[in-house]
Amino acid sequence: MLTIHGICPDSRDKLRPAVAGAGEILPADAIWIDLLNPTPEEDKRVEGLLGISIPTREEMHDLEPSEIIYTENGAHYMTSRVICQSDSIVPKLADVTFILTEKALVTVRYDEPGAFNIFLNRATKPGGCGQQPEAVLDGLIEAIVDRAAEVLRGVGDKVDMASRRIFAGRAQDVEQGGVYQVVIQHIGQHEHIISNVRESMMSIERVLLFLSANYNRPKKAQTGFSAEWRSAVRDVQAIEEHATFLSNKLQFMLDATLGLVSIEQNKIIKLFSVVSVALMPPTLIASIYGMNFKTMPELEWQWGYPLALMSMVLFAVLPYLFFRWKKWL
Repeated sequence: MLTIHGICPDSRDKLRPAVAGAGEILPADAIWIDLLNPTPEEDKRVEGLLGISIPTREEMHDLEPSEIIYTENGAHYMTSRVICQSDSIVPKLADVTFILTEKALVTVRYDEPGAFNIFLNRATKPGGCGQQPEAVLDGLIEAIVDRAAEVLRGVGDKVDMASRRIFAGRAQDVEQGGVYQVVIQHIGQHEHIISNVRESMMSIERVLLFLSANYNRPKKAQTGFSAEWRSAVRDVQAIEEHATFLSNKLQFMLDATLGLVSIEQNKIIKLFSVVSVALMPPTLIASIYGMNFKTMPELEWQWGYPLALMSMVLFAVLPYLFFRWKKWL
């Protein structure tokens, strides 16, 4: 789908989106062209309008780390990874290519990150966007950073809930394979989301550093976006630090969970060991009187059988009382 965003005539500080139909002439005053799952024909139309090359999905995915940001024919190509499907259990990363030219900003994407809709809702309202392609790019990056911060905050809330479940767990939960197993699964999911957020912010930081350096030249000073991009870099770094903090917290929770599971399992094993030791003397007595020797005086006693039973019970109770006295139980 090819969407053209131009400046709204009745308000110069908001965008007016319009879907370009097949064969329709693209307006020359468009400041943002959004390509969502573009067809080859749509790519050629944009290439003919701006004189640039649109990368395919395979080219975007197979880019080397040193090739995600480059300049070609006066256009700046910047590919970053953006959080997508953040409302799902395990969000994924979507490759988005920003092509910044003198005339317009072109975005190429094959997924629908929520940050684009967030920005579009802002940009279509008065005061939502400026008249330059750099303003659109600045707004998009701001929406991406805000969305990542929101996702990270949601993970932080879930991590707090998981922490309370860990330290409020009961022994029977371990015996039934209950709460701790669920918590470990959730820890893995949270860590995956945090890793995706960190990877996304690292790619956005590279884009911002490139923009700050490239648009800090005197001929670009009139755009006035270098300060905003440097401020966005600090926001991104703050999100990365928060992600590192949550990752460390999750590692502590994982260690604590495994430690608690080990403690509860040791209690169960200790109980089995105590029972085995307590039953050893009765087993010894029963084994002795189970021997097939001809001369065993106790076999002829009238009270031999009750005496043997009483002896087994007594020697089973004595170890139990000893373990209780030593506080091993």
